[in-house]
Amino acid sequence: MDLAIILAAGEGTRMRSAQSKVLHEIAGRSLIGHVLAALDHLSPKHRAVVVGAKREAVESHLNEIAPDALLVHQEVRNGTGAAARLALEAFVAKHGSTASTVIIMAGDTPLLTGASLRSLHSRHLEMKAKATVLTAEVFDPTGYGRIIRDDQGRISRIVEEKDCKEFEKEIDEINSGVYLFDFAALRGALAELSSDNAQGEEYLTDVISILQRKGEVVAAELIQDETEIIGVNDRRQLAIATSVMRERINDALMLSGVTITDPLTTWIDVTVEIAPDVTLLPGTQLLGKTIVETGATIGPRSTLVDSSVGQDARVIESYVRGAAIGYQVQVGPFSFLREGTELAT
Repeated sequence: MDLAIILAAGEGTRMRSAQSKVLHEIAGRSLIGHVLAALDHLSPKHRAVVVGAKREAVESHLNEIAPDALLVHQEVRNGTGAAARLALEAFVAKHGSTASTVIIMAGDTPLLTGASLRSLHSRHLEMKAKATVLTAEVFDPTGYGRIIRDDQGRISRIVEEKDCKEFEKEIDEINSGVYLFDFAALRGALAELSSDNAQGEEYLTDVISILQRKGEVVAAELIQDETEIIGVNDRRQLAIATSVMRERINDALMLSGVTITDPLTTWIDVTVEIAPDVTLLPGTQLLGKTIVETGATIGPRSTLVDSSVGQDARVIESYVRGAAIGYQVQVGPFSFLREGTELAT
């Protein structure tokens, strides 16, 4: 993979937050951090992020988690197509026209997995396509662009909901906002974009119909788990995505040998390390860089932040931050360990 472009310039007004939408966190990692982590599975040679609203804070965060990323400012938010063109122009100015394959995705889709992105890439190569779109079939397609197919089942265009005719709104196959493109084909199609639509913007989705009219191969990959394409635009969607991530993390841990007696009340950050044969009781939160060694029992109703728990230790109804709990040590009930605390057998 030559170039990955993340679109993160949106205003995020529906979040009703002083903080940029893509900086809100799920399971100890920002929304855009989750997107970058998924992209790592494709090992892109270059990454570009288009920023706009609350630019300074977003750029500061990206300098910490992705210092090699090319940051591109979209001063006028005039559409995803315009954002993609800015990113390509910035990339060409710095590296020349050296890329062959480009992936473009939004910065507010934290549930996308590396496995799905690899499947999309494989489909793109298999079809020798100029563009491949990741799609999903959903029960309620409200708010998403619809995938329009021709009589032979081939994707012909993507219609944003505000531009849909009534019969098109009934289509349940939607655009995920994740695309793979041939670099040259994308660059040429972006030059042909128009803002003649309901929102007066240049849609990246229109690249699909442009390429299709030129007779280029346009493919689609239907994602198996539609929850992966959930975008976060408001606090309700943030809560939904957080719950899905909790289930995903807990399922993986249980399959690895960790006992979680009540997964619905157990919250674990993606940065936490837990060994097999650990038991987590109801109401447990493990956050930050917490490490729990085998045989330990945490809970009930305990929160650990950036702490370590030794083998066969117990933490009962306690709050622990930045502490080291040694082998077979028992903490609690009703203890508060401050940062720097070290407890040995």
